[in-house]
Amino acid sequence: MSIKRTLLSTVVGLGLTAGIAAADGHSATITIATVNNGDMIRMQGYTDQFTAESGIAVEWVTLEENVLRSRVTTDITTKGGQFDIMTIGMYETPIWGANGWLVPLDDLSAEYDAGDILPAMAGGLSHDGTLYAAPFYGESSMVMYRTDLMEKAGMEMPAAPTWEFIRDAAAAMTDRDNEINGICLRGKAGWGEGGAFITAMSNSFGARWFDMEWNAQFDTDAWANTLNFFKDMMDASGPSGYATNGFNENLNLFNQGKCGMWIDATVAASFVTGDGSTVADSVGFALAPDNGLGKRSNWLWAWALAIPAGTQQEAEAKQFIEWATGKGYIELVAANEGWANVPPGARTSLYENPEYQKVPFAQMTLDSILSANPNESTVEPSPYVGVQFAAIPEFAGIATQVSQEFSAAYAGQQTVEEALAKAQAITDEAMEAAGYK
Repeated sequence: MSIKRTLLSTVVGLGLTAGIAAADGHSATITIATVNNGDMIRMQGYTDQFTAESGIAVEWVTLEENVLRSRVTTDITTKGGQFDIMTIGMYETPIWGANGWLVPLDDLSAEYDAGDILPAMAGGLSHDGTLYAAPFYGESSMVMYRTDLMEKAGMEMPAAPTWEFIRDAAAAMTDRDNEINGICLRGKAGWGEGGAFITAMSNSFGARWFDMEWNAQFDTDAWANTLNFFKDMMDASGPSGYATNGFNENLNLFNQGKCGMWIDATVAASFVTGDGSTVADSVGFALAPDNGLGKRSNWLWAWALAIPAGTQQEAEAKQFIEWATGKGYIELVAANEGWANVPPGARTSLYENPEYQKVPFAQMTLDSILSANPNESTVEPSPYVGVQFAAIPEFAGIATQVSQEFSAAYAGQQTVEEALAKAQAITDEAMEAAGYK
């Protein structure tokens, strides 16, 4: 079934279900658009408890990451009004908040304790000091690796590895006869998929998207070194078809025992060490790699819940946001599924909790989050805020096209040099049209 038909049937179904919910006596029904990541799927499993407590019915539209971004962007910019709550991130929130497209979250209850949100997360989800989205979970990125395969290769993972070590370890851990790839990384097109990974990686190679005059920088040695290193390493030690692999594809490969290392979102740690992983007892963690230039290759992100301006269910939406991103939800998940499975990276109190401090990846997650600086993410000065993105409205469209060129190079459909030349032209043309130069 096509995406268009699937979404149409979903919307129709929402209308029918909303009518049934109202007939059943619920005070309201809110519709939430969210990403198909594991923590969001887990949250949906607890929705009945929220409905029982509040009388508010919840309908979900759950989408793949790239599709979600497209759908919510279209809805917010056209004032479509399909959703009462949107799952968005640090890129969209300040821009949409500045445009008046989101409801300010400046009147949340004292019990919610907005001051407990990690400063890095609150800052990235605010505009002019006003919070416009509440983090469901926060993340950076880090190395997740098979301790047994690393030992078999006769190597020891440093707490803060270099890219050279990662490349050498990947080669040593690769075992094609047994379907073990030394490393799994995102190559999938999309500014928030493979585009996010390669941008964060490029920071550690001394690259940047723009110079201080907003000129594109893809014609530099730093970007050529980034892409060539990535492609050479993945061709030698990565899975076949890596050019189309994103977060979920690599998570599945790692959990099936087919990856020696995976560098990705810190939030994945609970899944690679959980019941769904065949290698749960043999996973170690390290900071994302660097090149000795003073910048690591880890990003900073939060999947957060925001309310589009104009919703007819503002009070109900805020009630859900307080429930889903508050301390009580963390305790609910911990009681039912253990502390390792609670949403990480959002609240200071979580990392002060002695029970959570026992979780093997808790400290590395916090260290990774704290080491990412969106205000100074590049070796050379840059005019933008953001680690794996540039926080300007034009970035999503430009970076989506650029990431498509990069993925084509990974797949062997063009050379790295050709991809970078196209990226330079795409970006310069778009920035000139937007009036930056």
